[in-house]
Amino acid sequence: MKIIHIGHSCFLLCAKNGATVLTDPYGDVGILLPQLKSDIVTVSHGHYDHCNVSAVGGQPVILKDAGSFCYNGIEIQAIESFHDDAEGRKRGRNLIFSLLIDGLRVTHLGDLGEKFGESSLRRIPRSDILLIPVGGNYTIDGDEAARYVKALSPSIVIPMHYYVRGLTVDIEDEKRFIKAMGGNYRREAALEVVQADLTQQTQLIVLENHHE
Repeated sequence: MKIIHIGHSCFLLCAKNGATVLTDPYGDVGILLPQLKSDIVTVSHGHYDHCNVSAVGGQPVILKDAGSFCYNGIEIQAIESFHDDAEGRKRGRNLIFSLLIDGLRVTHLGDLGEKFGESSLRRIPRSDILLIPVGGNYTIDGDEAARYVKALSPSIVIPMHYYVRGLTVDIEDEKRFIKAMGGNYRREAALEVVQADLTQQTQLIVLENHHE
């Protein structure tokens, strides 16, 4: 499987059989969404920086409701959660997407805003690869994200939803999260991963943004 970070919470996940999943395509956030096609588009919630499905080419299947799905050999589970620490009263609901691609379990947490705790942990499936928001303000911040990661123990964690140059969303960069995780990480242009690459100790990987 190949993982490309387009920007913000948007990733392109590419299976060996050629099937693709695009997560949370963004609208007007100061960085431009490139022209993309995908077989499947997942939408964690209806805010403008996560649901720009009209910009995606082809005729993708749009997943924006809780449930279990299977398309093009990719098994997907969409799980209800909250966008804030007040059971949705501030910002509404959020979907966590757990995807089985090429035998690897990838979990995209969307705009998770729930404080770390047993109830929120129970909703997050076991993950080989965890895509987690770290920018704070509208989601959990870097410190809270690190608590989740240490409890969930994925083999690979990739931060998302953090400030990059040009972004107009009021969030922090990834530095607080990296520090809270101990400071050891590596940067990659994209990530190609197979089961043999998985390790017991969590690897922190920051992917370059591929927005226009």
